[in-house]
Amino acid sequence: MDNVCLYSSNHRNYLMKQKIEELILQAISVLKAETVLAQDITPTITIERTRDPLHGDYASNIALTLAKPAKTNPRQLAEKIIAALPSDAAILKVEPAGPGFINFFIDSSLQYQVVKKILAEGSDYGLSQVGAGKKVQVEFVSANPTGPLHVGHGRGAAYGSAVAALLQAVGFSVHREYYVNDAGRQMDILATSIWLRYLEVCGELITFPSNGYRGDYVSEIADAIHKTANNDYRRPTELVFEDIPADEPQGGDKELHIDALIARAKMLLGASLYLDFFNKGLTTILEDIREDLHEFGVDYQEWFSERQLMDDGSVEKALARLQSSGHLYQQDGATWFASSQLGDEKDRVVKRENGQYTYFASDIAYHMHKLDRGFDQIIDIWGADHHGYVPRVKAAIQALGADASKLKVLLVQFAVLFRGEEKVQMSTRSGEFVTLRQLRSEVGTDAARFFYVMRRSEQHMDFDLKLATSKSNENPVFYVQYAYARVCSVLRQLDEKGLQRDRELGFTNLDKLTEEHETQLLGTLEKYPEILERAALAYEPHQLIHYLRDLATEFHTYYNAHQFLVDDAQIRNARLNLICAVKQVLANGLNLLNINTPEAM
Repeated sequence: MDNVCLYSSNHRNYLMKQKIEELILQAISVLKAETVLAQDITPTITIERTRDPLHGDYASNIALTLAKPAKTNPRQLAEKIIAALPSDAAILKVEPAGPGFINFFIDSSLQYQVVKKILAEGSDYGLSQVGAGKKVQVEFVSANPTGPLHVGHGRGAAYGSAVAALLQAVGFSVHREYYVNDAGRQMDILATSIWLRYLEVCGELITFPSNGYRGDYVSEIADAIHKTANNDYRRPTELVFEDIPADEPQGGDKELHIDALIARAKMLLGASLYLDFFNKGLTTILEDIREDLHEFGVDYQEWFSERQLMDDGSVEKALARLQSSGHLYQQDGATWFASSQLGDEKDRVVKRENGQYTYFASDIAYHMHKLDRGFDQIIDIWGADHHGYVPRVKAAIQALGADASKLKVLLVQFAVLFRGEEKVQMSTRSGEFVTLRQLRSEVGTDAARFFYVMRRSEQHMDFDLKLATSKSNENPVFYVQYAYARVCSVLRQLDEKGLQRDRELGFTNLDKLTEEHETQLLGTLEKYPEILERAALAYEPHQLIHYLRDLATEFHTYYNAHQFLVDDAQIRNARLNLICAVKQVLANGLNLLNINTPEAM
């Protein structure tokens, strides 16, 4: 795993695996002392759950991995390791298996301890300190503030916030950040689009550019400006379009057309008045994005401005570093970064012949800024269409004198929304898109967040609106939340019957939980800390989703097969403790994903 620098196997929070690992290490020390193994052998111990209970509960391939350096038969080495193992009350039996595996059989009475542990630790159950002392920055969404967030952005928001929450749950110090692209051409296109709509409000006849931003929000911003400024910014149409290159519908070039209109807006308005449109568009849309994400359960420690990099000289400083390290050169009047020498497919322009910096120059400065802030790991979450951008950014980090492995880029495929059989087109320019806010209004925040992280982030996703809104077991978020609500329902029934839950009586009778459904639940509950750690370190919240669905399935099966409020107080309270442990773990997992836990459905 490429984030191995962030953790050590000595920190594993899965207690039984840790115990077995420690026993094996002690056995290896004995064998070293007996010169069976050389002193310089450093074992890498892997402990896995067995698939077949006939082969025990856990297995290790340590004898297979050490056989070659030990110059011995792996099966014989396995037998020697077993003989050297210290005794432990938790281990009932240890056997060699196959060509050299070691199988461990665990005392089944220990499985009941997980119920006590869960109910004692509550919301802390599953948390660990794997990443203690390590600072991680997670930058995600970072959509240009040129329009509302659409459903494609929603997947990056749900995924990024889930990754950050998982890392924090296992001990990392996490800094969530949104990079605001508030400089550059796209913002100029937005500002000019708003001004042209403003001119329409003033009564001017405008042929709106094909490459302008067309959404209703542009007209709404223009209306707001007109209400306070009246016609102060009005300029005659003939001056606006005089000698402007033809637009694409008229047989021209849409890029040249919009760039000429931007230049004309700056000239006719002057720098100060033009900034009124630029800043009004930026602040209005950015505030809408901030509010939208907050309502979606996504908040940041910092909203980092691209303009800050320009204003404080960070871009010049970054390029100076590249210059001093010999990675810049001049050609055709432009300044180039020799990124092809560091793994990129070709060199990149960082400063155009007109003296303007490229987007890439800002990105170099931004990542230099991240490195200078002392993060141990930098995680960028980008849309999958930016995959080609990764090598050049890593090349820049290396050229800046830093370790490129500090940057981890996670790619997210945009979600595709379907209404029936019809795919909904999403284009920020045309305004024909479904916003994240509209999606949340239709399916709810819980369903949106759950569906967005059900699959690997790099996998294609079709968002099924009909399924997300259904109140059935086929809807996975409903299914998991319903398991939580069912436990709450049992506890309400307990109260209605005039009974009380006796936790201590339940604890002393946990050994009466001998039904197959009960032992399955106990084993699944015990896995939660391991699943949580694995999901965090792999940046895969879908692992947690799958676990919660499995836990819900086992609970629903148990619920349908057995009565909980039985007359036998010992069994009743033992079962109540068990389902309360299920309720707690469901809550812990859902809360990490910022999904609600309704008590009634």
